[in-house]
Amino acid sequence: MVVTDLWLVRHGESVANIAATRAEREGLKRIPIDIRDADVPLSLTGRDQARALGSWWEAHHESIDVTWVSPYLRARATLGIAREAEADPAPAIVDERLRDRELGVLDLLTRHGVASIHPEEAERRRHLGKFYHRPPGGESWADVALRLRSFLRDELPTCEGGGLIVAHDAVVMLVLYLLLPLEETQLLEFAASRTVLNASVTHLAVSDGGWELVEFADVAHLKVEGAPVTVHPGNPDVEPE
Repeated sequence: MVVTDLWLVRHGESVANIAATRAEREGLKRIPIDIRDADVPLSLTGRDQARALGSWWEAHHESIDVTWVSPYLRARATLGIAREAEADPAPAIVDERLRDRELGVLDLLTRHGVASIHPEEAERRRHLGKFYHRPPGGESWADVALRLRSFLRDELPTCEGGGLIVAHDAVVMLVLYLLLPLEETQLLEFAASRTVLNASVTHLAVSDGGWELVEFADVAHLKVEGAPVTVHPGNPDVEPE
């Protein structure tokens, strides 16, 4: 691979992040938001986080030779706001393979909602595990990994130096799974004890032995700029009991 440094950024806090977290805390079955996932905007806090990410971009953009971004609005807005101060930014490459995981029939359901409305899927999830469970009409983590394999195979060899991906928490986790690389159990243990924070930066670099994790979910730029650090776990997938 010609790319020797890869930075992975999760989008800033979105209005759906807020709605999902509140619905989980209140024990609701459904997340009360009527916006297509691809069109979910940043919250006011998310916009502040994206502006704070601009200080990180200013310090690092000379090391970044190519930028890829998910087509989803929250990712594109995060990148756009972070780069506002740059006079003539090079165009980012929008790639649909970087979109968030699709949940199919479980979309907009909380954990309680999945257990109540689709108990058969909760049982399948317990049996198959998080990595391989594919909700009807949706994707498993393995499915997302397959499209990311395609992206990494196609894109990383064509670029030189540093690359930046602005996308979603599942994308960050599964790029780590593919490049480090990790086994299924290692990935799930890693993900269970860590959250990809909003507007955080994860850094991978090539060494003699392959890719290494340099920094995970760094939010120092948010703290320096006085932007809130928000903890919103990924899609509200039902956990095994």
